[in-house]
Order: sequence, then C-alpha cells, then structure tokens
Amino acid sequence: MTGFDGAAVLKLTSGAGGSGGDAETGPAGLPAESPAELPVEVSLRGAFQPLDGRYHWYGRIAASDRLPSTLSGSEVVVRTPYGEGAGRLSDVDPWGRHRISGTGRPPFEVDAPD
Repeated sequence: MTGFDGAAVLKLTSGAGGSGGDAETGPAGLPAESPAELPVEVSLRGAFQPLDGRYHWYGRIAASDRLPSTLSGSEVVVRTPYGEGAGRLSDVDPWGRHRISGTGRPPFEVDAPD
C-alpha cells in the first residue's frame, strides 16, 4: 500500500521515558494521558527486514497542540481501519512532529510479496 486516507487511533500504553516498502498516510487518534483517544494525522512506512526476520514500520505524527512533547519515549498502539500495531514515540522534530516506530504487524495494509 502506498497511501492511506482514513480514521485511526493511537493509544498510550506507557508513560514517557525513555528504505522503500509499504506506506500509510492519514488521520489517526491518540489518547494522550487518559484512556480517551485523540485524533492525529500520521504518515507511516515500513519494510520487512531479513536480517532479523521482522517487519519494521516507522513514521511521523503531525504536530498537534493536544500531543505534548513530554510523551517522547511513550509506548503506544496505533489503530487504523487496516489493523493495529504497537510502537514507541521518540523525538519531536523542529516542526513539532513526533517520530513513531514499531516492529511486527504494522497498523496498515501491507502489499503481498512479488
């Protein structure tokens, strides 16, 4: 899949602390410090890595006043209409976007291998 345009959810599962392939871009939801879900815009990509035998996905969450930079290091679950995947928030770039990454099943549809 090269793109995504639809609703998704990102749930906080722990507090702060700490090359080609498939892609997904579109709205998502993020529950900041409560069980509530906060809508955010995401851009995600990923690829299977044969060295460790796992699918690695990563991307950015668009800047939002509702998503504080103090959440860096938090573990989250991203859910889209195509599935969900566990990941971790990391650095915030100069434009206020959080980086997110995860391994295993991604929160988006993956093209079948050729």
